[in-house]
Amino acid sequence: MKIRTKVSLITAALTIVNFNANAAIELYNNDGMTFSTDGLVNVFYVNSTIDTVDAEGVASDRDQSRVKMGFLPNNIGFNFANQLDDLKIEMRSSFWVSINDADQARDASAGDLGTGSLIDVRQFYGKVSGDWGEVLVGKDFGLYNKANILGDELLLGFGQTSDFFGLVDGGNVSFGNISTGYTYAFPKSQITYRSPDISGFKLAVGIMDPNKTSASSSEDMPRFEAELMYNATLDETSVKAWVSGVSQSSETNGVEQDQSGIGYGVNIKFSGLSLTASGFSSEGLGHVAGLDHIVGDDSIESDGYLLQASYSVEGNRFVLTHGESEVENTGSALDATHTNSGIAYFRTIRPGLTFVAEYNKTEADVTKSLVNEENNTFAIGTVITF
Repeated sequence: MKIRTKVSLITAALTIVNFNANAAIELYNNDGMTFSTDGLVNVFYVNSTIDTVDAEGVASDRDQSRVKMGFLPNNIGFNFANQLDDLKIEMRSSFWVSINDADQARDASAGDLGTGSLIDVRQFYGKVSGDWGEVLVGKDFGLYNKANILGDELLLGFGQTSDFFGLVDGGNVSFGNISTGYTYAFPKSQITYRSPDISGFKLAVGIMDPNKTSASSSEDMPRFEAELMYNATLDETSVKAWVSGVSQSSETNGVEQDQSGIGYGVNIKFSGLSLTASGFSSEGLGHVAGLDHIVGDDSIESDGYLLQASYSVEGNRFVLTHGESEVENTGSALDATHTNSGIAYFRTIRPGLTFVAEYNKTEADVTKSLVNEENNTFAIGTVITF
């Protein structure tokens, strides 16, 4: 149970990728200088039925109802831009807030009584761009598997809430398909270059603050991440394809560990139908709850895939989803298979106001060490954006 507790504490600090599809409100516009703001608030009634069998074969089950936010945390962002001839200067800051601040620890000795809104800054960066491309400096989400997450049809929904990861009663977001199809592109300090569009292709490459394997580890090189994106439209069919990668090295007591990963995917849209297939493979990272900033032994291998289909018509969107991630670590406690299958309905009531109803079946097979879990979750809620 120690690993489960550790993961629960990790997920309490989790936030998810920025949702930039919000229609920002422009507050100032004069002589090429603009200032705008955007925001998101979401809340769901959630009911979970959890059946588990522990390592000793003892079965247990529980039902849990909560009122929580979904895959995206509530957030507000501020954007500044100044066009100076052929050079554009921009800045963005965003603040992320949890509403899940009741009964988090269930233990007065843990010191978590009262509210715990977990206000966090996940973006604080500047950009300089021109015909030659764009340079971003500051804190933003990583490039590895970022497109996998942004393409998730459950981005505005709820997704998986495995009790093994402490998500049913967790103090922050649900997981979408983190650890059931992709890893999380954790925000990182970075210097990133993005190329201009070249025949539908755009390349991003960045050096990022490396993640340590231990308090005493040495990292003599930064973390490298990259993403190649392709977009094309033919008649009424649009195609998006991408590949991303990550690499870093750490040394502890003379032992070097090399962490790396690759992500990929394709999305095709036509006649209201959207089909998405994506996946990833990694060594030494993303093996704990799918969080890519947790790095370790490069003998630990993680692989996953996500298949989704959606159909949109007159403000209605229907979604089918199935994803799986598998972790292999030579028979240790980290060996696991996590899957999530779901169906969701999104209804745009008015621009900026969306109703969501969703069902997810999440399974965790960690029987070699800890637990086997089946989690059936129904969520119904609303998302407000501006």
